[in-house]
Amino acid sequence: MIIAVDGPTASGKGTIAKALAAHFGLPHLDTGLLYRAVGRQCALNSGNADSPVDALAACAFPDSLLDDPELRSEATGGLASRVSVHPEVRHALYERQRSFATQPGGAVLDGRDIGTVIAPEAELKLFVVASVPARAERRFREMQAAGRAVSLADIAADLEARDARDRSRAEAPLVAAPDAVLLDTSDLGRDEAIAAAIALAEAAGARP
Repeated sequence: MIIAVDGPTASGKGTIAKALAAHFGLPHLDTGLLYRAVGRQCALNSGNADSPVDALAACAFPDSLLDDPELRSEATGGLASRVSVHPEVRHALYERQRSFATQPGGAVLDGRDIGTVIAPEAELKLFVVASVPARAERRFREMQAAGRAVSLADIAADLEARDARDRSRAEAPLVAAPDAVLLDTSDLGRDEAIAAAIALAEAAGARP
């Protein structure tokens, strides 16, 4: 069974996807991490994330980069949003994601275009959303726990900017698939959101 979990930054989609994978015994891929790696590599190359040439060159990042803790930073998240608007980058990463999704037994993938582009045949498509204030507060707590000096207002502004880029890009914009199930986590705790997602997956036929 393929489960696609899409949604904006800090909506809870990554946490939900990991929990679904663990509950149903499926492999999990955080596709956003691939774009973060491209953004990070672009910076390491002293490239311009807004340049399709520099961004495409950064797609040749080494696998070891996926373990770099800097990939989780706000700065790298912003770079990921910028490189992801380039069709060349999306094409370069497509096959890697597609192969993971179609492996025997199924998989859980989270990102922004899983249900619409990577695995449109997924048996369950979740579109996870949350308000900007709720998402900013979550990310603020994460950054504080990691010892990073950030401001709540700056995080909120960055989230809004990323949302605008992701929704307005010409190729594979952030949008719910027509048959996606909306899951709003604004007022849900972590366990509540996971329980709701598991119930939706079971209703779609998923079994541990």
